[in-house]
Amino acid sequence: MAHAGIFPGDMLLKNFGLSRHGRVIFYDYDEIQPLDDVVFRELPASRDADDEMAAEPWFSVGEHDAFPEEWLAFLVPAGALRDEFVRAHGHLLTADWWTDVQRRVRAGELFDVYPYGPERRLGRA
Repeated sequence: MAHAGIFPGDMLLKNFGLSRHGRVIFYDYDEIQPLDDVVFRELPASRDADDEMAAEPWFSVGEHDAFPEEWLAFLVPAGALRDEFVRAHGHLLTADWWTDVQRRVRAGELFDVYPYGPERRLGRA
């Protein structure tokens, strides 16, 4: 979705599924927005222990701000599935990856996104 310039917004695991063909499906269409509308940020370091325990953030948060490093807690439950997700897709939890995709989409780059790895693709005759 990101490579198509779309941000899924509410990335709870329950909002995704798999088709019988193994393709990922996103169900929560009212949460999608243009990738360009999102400001991806890293969480600022806390100043002290009081910041860590505060009910409200100790830093400003804009309406369109997103903090990818926070997503893991609600994306994938703890355990083997989470470990595999981090191993295979840990880059999705960094603001750098998202801002790089934004830059590339803005530049007009077209992405080839395959639903499966090269070892499973048909060869050319």
